[in-house]
Amino acid sequence: MKLQFKVQRYQTEAVDAVVEVFTGQPYADGVKYRIDPGQRPMPTLLEDAGLRNSEVALRVPQLLKNVHAVQQARGLTPSKDLVRSPAASINLDVEMETGTGKTYVYTKTIMELHKRYGWSKYIVVVPSIAIREGVKKSFDITAEHFQQLYGTKPRTFVYNSSRLHELERFSSDSGVQVMIINIQAFNATGADARRIYDVLDDFQSRKPIDVIAANRPILIIDEPQKIEGDGKKASKSLQALGRFNALFALRYSATHKIERTKVHRLDALDAYNQKLVKRIAVRGITVKGLAGSTAYLYVDGLEVGKGADFPKARVELEVQTKGGPITRRTMRVQKGSRLHDLSGEIEAYKNLVVVDVDANRDIIELSNGDIITAGQVTQDVTDDAKRRIQIREVIRAHLDKERELYAQGIKVLSLFFIDEVAKYRDYSREDTLGDYARVFEEEYEALVADFLNQLDLDEASKRYREHLESIPVGKTHQGYFSIDKKTGRSIDGSIRKTGEAAGQSDDVDAYDLILKDKERLLSFEEPVRFIWSHSALREGWDNPNVFVMGMLKKSDNTTTRRQEIGRGLRLSVDQHGERMDKPITVHDINELTVVTDESYTAFVTALQKEIVESLSARPRKASINYFLGKPIVTDSGTSVIDEAVAQALYNHLVRNNYIDDSGLVTHAYKEARAAGTLAVPTSDALKPIIDLVWPLVDALYLELPTPTDGRKPKRIPLNQENFAKKEFQELWGRINHKAVYQVQFDSAELIGKCIAALDKSLNVSVMQYVVQKGVQLAALEAEQVAAGDAFKVATSRVEESTLSAGSTVQYDLLGEIAEKTQLTRRTCAAVLTGVHPGTFAKFKQNPEQFITESARLINEQKATVIVEHLAYDPLDDRYDSSIFTDNQTAQDLSRAGDKLKKSVYEYVVTDSKVERSFVTELDTSDEVVVYTKLPRGFFIPTPVGDYNPDWAIAFREGKVKHVYFVAETKGSMSTLQLKGVEEAKIECARKFFQSLNQKAGAEEVTYDVVSDYDALLQLVGA
Repeated sequence: MKLQFKVQRYQTEAVDAVVEVFTGQPYADGVKYRIDPGQRPMPTLLEDAGLRNSEVALRVPQLLKNVHAVQQARGLTPSKDLVRSPAASINLDVEMETGTGKTYVYTKTIMELHKRYGWSKYIVVVPSIAIREGVKKSFDITAEHFQQLYGTKPRTFVYNSSRLHELERFSSDSGVQVMIINIQAFNATGADARRIYDVLDDFQSRKPIDVIAANRPILIIDEPQKIEGDGKKASKSLQALGRFNALFALRYSATHKIERTKVHRLDALDAYNQKLVKRIAVRGITVKGLAGSTAYLYVDGLEVGKGADFPKARVELEVQTKGGPITRRTMRVQKGSRLHDLSGEIEAYKNLVVVDVDANRDIIELSNGDIITAGQVTQDVTDDAKRRIQIREVIRAHLDKERELYAQGIKVLSLFFIDEVAKYRDYSREDTLGDYARVFEEEYEALVADFLNQLDLDEASKRYREHLESIPVGKTHQGYFSIDKKTGRSIDGSIRKTGEAAGQSDDVDAYDLILKDKERLLSFEEPVRFIWSHSALREGWDNPNVFVMGMLKKSDNTTTRRQEIGRGLRLSVDQHGERMDKPITVHDINELTVVTDESYTAFVTALQKEIVESLSARPRKASINYFLGKPIVTDSGTSVIDEAVAQALYNHLVRNNYIDDSGLVTHAYKEARAAGTLAVPTSDALKPIIDLVWPLVDALYLELPTPTDGRKPKRIPLNQENFAKKEFQELWGRINHKAVYQVQFDSAELIGKCIAALDKSLNVSVMQYVVQKGVQLAALEAEQVAAGDAFKVATSRVEESTLSAGSTVQYDLLGEIAEKTQLTRRTCAAVLTGVHPGTFAKFKQNPEQFITESARLINEQKATVIVEHLAYDPLDDRYDSSIFTDNQTAQDLSRAGDKLKKSVYEYVVTDSKVERSFVTELDTSDEVVVYTKLPRGFFIPTPVGDYNPDWAIAFREGKVKHVYFVAETKGSMSTLQLKGVEEAKIECARKFFQSLNQKAGAEEVTYDVVSDYDALLQLVGA
């Protein structure tokens, strides 16, 4: 497997946040300097010459102005000044939620800083060896990707005091040089760690730290909260970083404890809402006593299936074995099951009968009136019993997810967190299996046997069966632990040698597989699917294909739920290394199930509390000041909200009760926004831009992601009778076509429209930069007076010149616009050479804004032209009927009603009241013969992403004019609610179905958007 990478807009925005802080910095390839300061004069051959970063040429006021522009564009509170730290005089914070690729982001930031400004020397500082290994691996696997993007790649090495020749290369070589170092390597007291500060004979009587510092490197601090302390007093580690003499420091984390100068925010809420991370499901355990009975009962989960004996419930109860002890067994019960009989007539179960099994509510009801929900146990259980239940739940969740994803080429991994190594590895036993490992193997073999008995007989299930049967239980689990402190042994049982680095296992295979060889671990050929971890993998390690987590450890105050589940939030990849991030299916595929020993409610409440605490810096209240100065993109370009508009917007929100007395956005606003019934403003200044400012109000509404109950989702069975109906097969045969689209238009048309749009609408603000030469930033900052005062510099010490950015900074103008628009350089050149000279002259006024605004306007014209000239070519290639059963994700039946009569699926999960009402009408209407919610695998390719229509409906002939109909349901038909990408997809779908009718030579299928069933009847001509 080879992991694939692509340019992601949200990651580019994080890169730009840093790069734009230095807008106006002159480009410089580097500054030559003498590596060995003891040699005079400079040797003729420059064999001891280094190439260091050039100084930051911008004055602090200009840097702060740039920072404010970046913060304003991202809705961040403007910084009063550039906050210093012992590590550097300039410290920029980038907040990125775990799993969104911060290592990739700072690698690309390195490449972009080198491209724009010529800076080439970087040091990545990490808090642990585990994180160091992950960072080095990330640099290695992205090297080819960045080579393709930039024509070069970073040259990286891990600092090692025994390989000082790498420092020579770091200092002397041109190109991007990156040193990766863990904080212990220069902040410990051991002899090896201290070598970085010592004069070394084998290093030409120099100190390694001096050679590093002479490069004026740029610091990348990964997880600074683990390095810098609590902010009350600078940690020794933070003070040690100052020895690097850094140009500036970039700090990357999801959980900054200390904030300095934040330039970008992608927090937990943003990441979830933008579908950049997995959604979360929780399987908890709750104790619920029975009325007047001491019977033990644990409801493991409910199942739906074909036949009248479904739904069924999996329950664990105590069973009297013949001539043996009472043991606990899991079995399936249905309505009418007598627990007394199933238990072998144990007295505690006498008269207990299952009177109802409700898959929608996920409960069973007993004859004594007790209702037990999935995940509830009727007795307090010991910790050992609870851990066994959790291990079983992890295995079952794993198998469910694996059956779903195996056919899609996605390997499923599960991760156990434990609090003692000995519970997994017991070196006193011959097989070294600890109690947890022993329980795992017992439960795994029993569950796999049961699982194989429940598998369908279709081809996809057959292939998965063969895969599952080929994996021995002893090969499918592995652990990585730094060291067992009690025994001094690593996971393979060998003794740790004195002085070995903490955190490194002697079991090279396990260490390499889990920490280094990510591609191998993600391959189906590698049998390891279950990973056991102590603290070593708590932070700094993640894998995109962790889908299940078992929390088999006691809670502590040092590790939060967010940190733990962060190990599995990254979006998964398939066997080709392709990221599973298509918006249409991203959260169907990417769901992380957390198995915990507390209740679902308790876990979710605590998790959401942590998320809220992490969002403390996010604005929550509407005010005039909040709206003032916010950028909005209009037809005439980017502008900012002035005081009059800010006042009008605030008044509008108050007048319509969209905010409460505290300024918090109300639920009434969210309901009106969703329904498309927001009040029209009375202010003339606000009316033209009202649709552009609603997102600013949306950003204030803190709607936390709510993890689902991991037991509720179920695979919905097919109604074979309805699926086989002639009417449905006729409908399916008409729409079952794969297709390709092409866009044929004259390039001159697009070029002409782009030229006209740029000449008419390109607005670029004039920006000037004061560039200073020959004075280090530290010296200039010493002259900075109180915040807000002018920055004073003696004219005798500084040569000043006021220059436009375009005259000092090198830009690949065509390349930048071509990348942002996905057009050829030739087309971009034709557009830019065709605009009015006055339009092109705006480039020198503000190159960054010129590029951004030009790309935006060109993309708008491109989208219009594409939709206008789009044509579909239906292929003879068709979907297999297994699309209705294979790869279908489990769904939450609490959002489904009773079994349906006319649906191809026995249940339909609906997302809104509109859909729920629509299903009821379809299932009870005399005009409808059969219908289905189209499976996710059926999609129409469009230039703006794949599109999956909602419904396919076959009406009764003679009752309507159009018998076969494909419908998209929307709660509001207002064009304001169907804008942008969504509207473009719908227009593309119209053309797709038109092409099907043209190929058939008749209008066989009708497609349209409807608000309800009555609107549908009007369209079909009932």
